[in-house]
Amino acid sequence: MAQLSDRLNRLAPSATLAMSQKSGEMKAQGIDVINMSVGEPDFNTPDHIKDAAKKAVDNNFSRYSPVPGYMDLREAIVAKLKNENGLTYTVNEVLVSNGAKQSVCNAVMALVNEGDEVIIPAPYWVSYPQMVKLAGGEPVIVEAGFEQNFKMTPQQLEAAITPKTKMLILCSPSNPTGSVYSKEELEGLAEVIKRHEDLYVIADEIYEHINYIGKHNSIALVPGMKERTIIVNGVSKAYAMTGWRIGYIAAPEWIVKGCNKLQGQYTSGPCSVSQKAAVEAYTASQECVETMRQAFHRRRDLIVKLAKEIPGLEVNVPEGAFYLFPKCSNFFGKSYEGHVINTSTDLAMYLLEVAHVATVAGDAFGDPACFRMSYATSDENICEAMRRIKEALAKLK
Repeated sequence: MAQLSDRLNRLAPSATLAMSQKSGEMKAQGIDVINMSVGEPDFNTPDHIKDAAKKAVDNNFSRYSPVPGYMDLREAIVAKLKNENGLTYTVNEVLVSNGAKQSVCNAVMALVNEGDEVIIPAPYWVSYPQMVKLAGGEPVIVEAGFEQNFKMTPQQLEAAITPKTKMLILCSPSNPTGSVYSKEELEGLAEVIKRHEDLYVIADEIYEHINYIGKHNSIALVPGMKERTIIVNGVSKAYAMTGWRIGYIAAPEWIVKGCNKLQGQYTSGPCSVSQKAAVEAYTASQECVETMRQAFHRRRDLIVKLAKEIPGLEVNVPEGAFYLFPKCSNFFGKSYEGHVINTSTDLAMYLLEVAHVATVAGDAFGDPACFRMSYATSDENICEAMRRIKEALAKLK
């Protein structure tokens, strides 16, 4: 009998995409579902960026682009890293890919050998452990739960390191929790990393600009860490360009060369027109970024306020990104009309079927006591969704 590869059978499907698909099917049946499962801004791409793309089409940017990305885009990224982050890179230390997702995967595939261990603090973005498995590595999950604001401590990191540890994947601001590591917290983790030779960090900074506590901090800024860090970023979240698929890494040149070799064999350079749009995103006025950040900040305050009014939900205050990750374990063991809640997956299905609100269970993110809601949607949707959730949870006895 024909069989898929073992490599593929080791992977779990994406829970966020699965939930989004299920809510889409219910919508198609005429059910009014509020979708809070997807992690993408609800804004349209700003007009000046779209205009640059139209111009690129008219100027016939329709041929293969260089594998690492167009020179002007890499130069724009170098300038962005310098101006916004105080980090000095050359164009040879930047590689543009088909979204930050590919950027993360490139770095994992380029550095991780069979049996290497990769430390991933939980809650984590669903794809990290799967990418590590794809590379033949072993994900080592470090639980950083609700009580510690979903942030790993230096002590936890030290305890997880073995002679097989190759990498740490750190996401700040975090998906799914919205937690942001402070400069001091990053310095604490960096001290541990620097004590261990050949230990690298993927710093996933895709939510950099959606930050409610001031300046973004990068672990690459800590003295001695730039040569150990692979920064991953892109245009998806800050500029509402999720579908344009432009991400990048900034890293030591030997790592970038390795990723370039890999990318050259399986996707080549990213979309030519999207790259020209991204040049405009990085080089034009950043006003649109701030406008969207302010809207997310307002929504964050709204959803936190409404969630705190729901008896039984435990809520922390996210400092960035556009997710709320409340603790729902108080509802485990309860039921309503045949719906029995034993896990966050049960709860997410219950909220979809009874409240018609799509969320994502925390199991998928490595924290089965919580669930994720994206507030990248209108104030009206947030208010109505939280009203429905409150009503549905009150029925559980």
